[in-house]
Amino acid sequence: MDSFSYLSVLLSIVLGLAITQVLQGFRGLILTRARVKRYLPTLIWAGLALLIAIQGWWASFDLRVRAHWSFLGFFVVVLQAISTYMVAALVLPDTAGQMVIDLREHYFAHRCTA
Repeated sequence: MDSFSYLSVLLSIVLGLAITQVLQGFRGLILTRARVKRYLPTLIWAGLALLIAIQGWWASFDLRVRAHWSFLGFFVVVLQAISTYMVAALVLPDTAGQMVIDLREHYFAHRCTA
């Protein structure tokens, strides 16, 4: 078994979880749409998070031609997947409970300020 096949399992799991996070967030918004205050930048951000996770998974297939892996090289690739997951986990709010979900408020509470 080549190195990439072994190492790609972890990448697939993390990026698959990132995709699941965004899709569950969209599902929650659809199911609770009566109490959601929509905000377009949040929805765009969620769509981009989904696209980035899918593209990251697709791009990881090019790593299969790399014959030798070091821990540092693999750690950088895993760190990228973890970062993608964290963005996906934060992009949409939890929809549990009966409170009104304000996507604008959520956006500004979680945006990066530099």
